[in-house]
Amino acid sequence: MNNFNYLQPKTIEEAGKLLKKNNSSIAFAGGTDVLGLIKNTIIAPEQVVNLKSIKNLSTIEYTAGKGLQIGALTTLVEIAENPVINEKFTVLAHAAHEVASPQFRNIATIGGNLCQRPRCMYFRKENVHCLRKGGDICYAYNGYNKYHCIIGGSPCYIVHPSDTAVALLALNAKVSIHSNGKSKVIPIKEFFVLPETDYTKENILTPGDILEKIIIPEPQAGTKSEYVKIMEREAWDFAIVSVAAVTVKKGNRIESAKLAFGGIAPVPWTDDKIDSAFKGIETSEQSIKAITDKLFPDADILDMNRYKLPLIKNITKRLLMEI
Repeated sequence: MNNFNYLQPKTIEEAGKLLKKNNSSIAFAGGTDVLGLIKNTIIAPEQVVNLKSIKNLSTIEYTAGKGLQIGALTTLVEIAENPVINEKFTVLAHAAHEVASPQFRNIATIGGNLCQRPRCMYFRKENVHCLRKGGDICYAYNGYNKYHCIIGGSPCYIVHPSDTAVALLALNAKVSIHSNGKSKVIPIKEFFVLPETDYTKENILTPGDILEKIIIPEPQAGTKSEYVKIMEREAWDFAIVSVAAVTVKKGNRIESAKLAFGGIAPVPWTDDKIDSAFKGIETSEQSIKAITDKLFPDADILDMNRYKLPLIKNITKRLLMEI
């Protein structure tokens, strides 16, 4: 591990200035990903800026009729165990509960979970200079790609590792970013960056920017939501594939559905065409299967990840049948 200065600002304004002043800086929240990146020499920051001393970044505030706001430093266990989130934003509570182990969830923050770096074995290897680390090739494309993406990949075929991002996408959440002394709010879908836009980044944050809170609108009456995560082992693991669904049913038909997918793309994935296809259909297995069987017709299958396509179709059907 390289030597670095450890700074503890008291305000978000001070933290932003410190991060912007030195481009070789990184924000430190729970640290469950950052410490691993530093120890494995994936990054070598000169400054580590601790955000935990900043007030009002670890709050959960719900206002009936308006929705939910969650500070970026709120731990995943606080989200998973919050009664209001479990009742009204079930998909998020369950996604937070699926992250890693209890020890990690007690430390890891929602902001850090959204901003974590890829788990690609080539990216995480110290001596591999892949495309995302400034090299000129994605080794996964013709290499070991069992866990890599099937859509949206070129030229880098990572998958985004966040569980909570998938749930938040299905909830039509927004994120507030502190930038240059001001706050800006954007849809969470615009927070993440595809490789075709910039294959060295996972999100839009620039030096000095800090993710400060997540904003989720009040769910429509009658909303049901759920998250399903498929892992290779039952002990804590990252998703092979995952699905979040937020639905409203009227009689025996789906009035509206918002779906988001994890483990299949470099960003948490959603598609308005998929959501539209479920609108108004009967809640029968036959009707749902007719749509899920046609999901992702343009999937870019790699040598070792063909299994992901039938898997994501089947768990999407299962999830919609369950809720």
